[in-house]
Amino acid sequence: MLTCIIRYKIDPTKKAQFETYARNWGQAIPRCGADLIGYFAPHEGSSTLAYGIYNIENLAQYEAYRARLAADPLGQENYAFAQSERFLLREDRTFLKVCSTPHGSHT
Repeated sequence: MLTCIIRYKIDPTKKAQFETYARNWGQAIPRCGADLIGYFAPHEGSSTLAYGIYNIENLAQYEAYRARLAADPLGQENYAFAQSERFLLREDRTFLKVCSTPHGSHT
């Protein structure tokens, strides 16, 4: 299992637009095959950093998921919304693999 962490730099004056974008992905991402953990908007501290986090089985599944997302009507609408509103200043993806399992105490 891989975890994709998308780090966004957003325009701090357009946080509401980012939150709309995040809610839309909250519908489209699971429908297209990824396990969405969530989208996170600035609250305290930095006013420009936001994150989207989801799990995907492997990179081959990721490629198939991205194709489904690009063909999804809400996905297409959301991409266009981000382009027209210009609230995303930067977007970086990192794929990580959990290495701390099992979690919890050992007795």
